[in-house]
Amino acid sequence: MPTPTSKPSPKSRRSRKPLLYGAGVIAVAALFGYVSYRATAPEPRSAASSAVLDATADPQDGVYPELAKLARRDAGDKLALGRADAPVVLIEYADFKCGYCAKFARDTEPALVKKYVDEGVLRIEWRNFPIFGAESEAAARASWAAAQQGRFWEFHRAAYAEGVKEKGFGKDRLKTLARQAGVADLDRFTRDADGSAAAAAVGEDQEQGYSIGATSTPSFLINGRPIAGAQPTETFTHAIEQAAAAAGTQDTEDASGTKGSAK
Repeated sequence: MPTPTSKPSPKSRRSRKPLLYGAGVIAVAALFGYVSYRATAPEPRSAASSAVLDATADPQDGVYPELAKLARRDAGDKLALGRADAPVVLIEYADFKCGYCAKFARDTEPALVKKYVDEGVLRIEWRNFPIFGAESEAAARASWAAAQQGRFWEFHRAAYAEGVKEKGFGKDRLKTLARQAGVADLDRFTRDADGSAAAAAVGEDQEQGYSIGATSTPSFLINGRPIAGAQPTETFTHAIEQAAAAAGTQDTEDASGTKGSAK
């Protein structure tokens, strides 16, 4: 799970001001920071993965309702997949220059889409979280620009394809990726990517990521449960199914006014 190596700009440093989500944000920041350290320490990566599994396995511990409220559930969100009223929302904070983000995008996300998004159980909400410098920022803005023409996920797939990040994300490369993604108006794409609206949208996502203590990519929230890194698919399916079961129980309670269990 990569951590940023370039020196943050003054603007980026200002973006790291934590928001007041309550005590939960302190625990989440500690988890993200700890797993980031374990993932880059001189030991097998499986040890870092085990730390995440241990930290998120209990269905009661490690869930922060105040962080679940970060789900936008906007039906018009072009950087989201799935029903706005899906019982489970996975928020992903990611960088297009992050190799582990690409691994998640290629190896895990398609299975989650097929098993849960297509069935109406899961919604995936993307947050641009560029931490690797100017090309990361440019790719994030380009993804937003592609989204304005309804091609975000196609751009996402093209940008995370095997071997793409090694070629860099210069302006010409981003335009090529947009073409591959089926963006119809490339002149508009370039204008949008360079515009203030793209910068503001990326900055808002980045601010949110820093505010919950994320310092590396990918970082996730599943109904307020943090997961750090490109973990095995089973980690995500376990968390999604727990969250869906909890949401079903809550729906039963809300409907009956008493504690019950989902059928």
